[in-house]
Amino acid sequence: MALPPSTKPIATTRPLWKRLLLRRLKFLAWIAGILIVVLGGSYLFAPQWLMKANFMRQAMAANLDKHSVQVGDTKWVYYEGGQGQTIVLLHGLGDSKEVWLDVAKLLTPHFHLIIPDLPGWGESTRVVGASYNVDAQAARLDAFVQALRLQRVILVGHSLGGAIAGVYAAEHPDHVSELALIDSFGLQYKENAFARDAMAGKDPFIFDDRAGFERMTALALNKPLDLPGRFVDVLIKRNQADRAFIEQNFKELREPSQYLAVQNRLGDLTMPVLGVWCRDDKIIDISALDSLRDGLTHSAAISSSTLNGCNHIPMLEKPEATAQILTGFALSH
Repeated sequence: MALPPSTKPIATTRPLWKRLLLRRLKFLAWIAGILIVVLGGSYLFAPQWLMKANFMRQAMAANLDKHSVQVGDTKWVYYEGGQGQTIVLLHGLGDSKEVWLDVAKLLTPHFHLIIPDLPGWGESTRVVGASYNVDAQAARLDAFVQALRLQRVILVGHSLGGAIAGVYAAEHPDHVSELALIDSFGLQYKENAFARDAMAGKDPFIFDDRAGFERMTALALNKPLDLPGRFVDVLIKRNQADRAFIEQNFKELREPSQYLAVQNRLGDLTMPVLGVWCRDDKIIDISALDSLRDGLTHSAAISSSTLNGCNHIPMLEKPEATAQILTGFALSH
């Protein structure tokens, strides 16, 4: 007897492998949907988590691990990775260790890197009321070097980090085998609009909105940063939280002992020295490179390189060229 139409078994002509594939695709689509919801929610409500995750991804790609060490009243947080000669990389004002990640990826196959957040910045300790000028930071750097039991290192500093590196190298030449200064603060240079504004008390590193962020980055970079809007909002909020500290630093750095900190010690630098500058630097004019070369009366060797197509932060704008220059300098001595 024939079954009613509603109870007839439904035959399938789809092979088993196709059914399994379809199930897997449905599962992946379900997972993708969850990820879209989670990531979309994170982007809207907690973009700082996504930024942190991206930095972790970049650090892993560069074979860097994050460590910390307590030195006196300061906890230093730093990246470390690679094997070979030790290179210590110092960032500039208002920046953090993450600014070096693109360069680090190219250096770790050949060198052992130490990349700290300077005290007061990033994840390292900030002591309320303490001085964070060039001399104070150079003294903290000496304590950090001793805590890690580093011997002779290749010391690289960018902008304010360059001034700290230069002062440290002049005062502790036995610990620095080579010194590289990248668009460095602390040298005499031809007065530009940035210098005039700074001496008049105007701080271009303070901003309250996206338009202010764009003005600041236009001063430091040749091309605008391609950042999602919510990431920019995180940087704005961080800048607002750091405002008093940034203003304190900026005030200290307007003293002649600070903006000429390296210039006044050039005669004490005995190790090979490299100067790297972006030709179109709007913050530290490239004439500072001439001051560096002319003042190095006792250096074992003097090298210089200029880069086109960048402004003040070649590690972000020209990471390949920056890494190549640093590698050549390190291997040449």
